[in-house]
Amino acid sequence: MEGFKLIGLKLKRKTKNENEQSAKDCGELWQHFEINKIAELIPNKISDSIYAVYYDYESDEKGLFSYFIGCKVAENTVAPKDLDELIIPQQNYYKVTAKGQMTACISEAWTKIWNANINRKFGFDFEIYDERSHNWNDAEIEIYLSIND
Repeated sequence: MEGFKLIGLKLKRKTKNENEQSAKDCGELWQHFEINKIAELIPNKISDSIYAVYYDYESDEKGLFSYFIGCKVAENTVAPKDLDELIIPQQNYYKVTAKGQMTACISEAWTKIWNANINRKFGFDFEIYDERSHNWNDAEIEIYLSIND
């Protein structure tokens, strides 16, 4: 997949999956994103899809990582004050589709990913929330995992 640019919010510090810490940290960032209508503040959006990105891994799913929520924008877009930008480089991906009730279907998909034999790169992994994710009782979210060539 070609690289692209996102504008949104990044978690101020790294988090990890241990002791439900990432669920708490990432959940709080989502709340801030939604309550403050951050998506509406992002200029030059290519679509209304929201990307949740896991990146800057220190090791694997057991280690610290960074987290970002934002929207895809035109390449030359400048991030407004108080928002962050993230460049997703060109990478190869393995796609997983989470289906079912939110947010349980996301947790279930990640549990399967962690137990699967996928040659993960631990580069930039992301979830895409589009119109298919709006019905929380029957959602569909695509998860893209960066993989080694």
